Parts: sequence; structure tokens; C-alpha cells
Amino acid sequence: ANFSEQVVESFPSDISTGIYYGWACVGNGDVHKMVLSIGWNPFYKNTKKSVETHIIHTFKEDFYGEILSIVIVGYIRPEKNFDSLEALISAIQEDIEEAKRQLDLPEHLKLKEDNFFHLPEGKIVNNH
Repeated sequence: ANFSEQVVESFPSDISTGIYYGWACVGNGDVHKMVLSIGWNPFYKNTKKSVETHIIHTFKEDFYGEILSIVIVGYIRPEKNFDSLEALISAIQEDIEEAKRQLDLPEHLKLKEDNFFHLPEGKIVNNH
């Protein structure tokens, strides 16, 4: 799930590029583990900074247009380039496994239940 340019531009300018882990919720759905990439995606030679969320869950359908709420809990590694698509995929798999391990720690697991993820019915957030 990629955030829009407007959302990316609203992130703090001094946040380090790299791979993070945390919690994500689509709409008023369940809260799931996630890995987040903030940066330029050098393998794909992006010219604009992006923020991409990989929710560690299989959804039954697309959720375009839904509100995506995230809590960044920790940092895994800096952004880097890769020699091949296979190397990139391997690194992503390692990032996912590290996120799962970290988010199972009691101090991180408790954030899954934070009220931040429970929007009151009918509440308008960011004009949506």
C-alpha cells in the first residue's frame, strides 16, 4: 500500500530513509504487522521519495481508497540498492521476518491494541 505524494510530503523531513516495522490498519479493520519502506527505491531508480507499506496479511480484496493507519515502532536497516531483483526479494523477506520477531515482543505487541486504530463510526479523518 503506497501513500500518496501529499502524505509522503507531510512526513517529517528529517526522518531517515530505510526500512521500518510497525502496525497497520485498513479502515476499521483488524490491526496487522507491517514493514514500511521510506525512500527513493534505488533499485527502481525512483525520482520521488515514496512511503510503501507492506502489510503482513493476505487480504481477500483490494482496499484502494480506504484509510490506512500506521504506527511506526522501529527501524530495521537503511535503504540500499541491490544487484538483482532476487537480492531485493531476499532482503524484503528478511525484513518481514525481522518485523515479525520484533513485533512479537511484549512492549511492541501492546501497541496493536492502541485506541489510535479504533476510529469512531462516521468520524471524518483528513477530509475522508
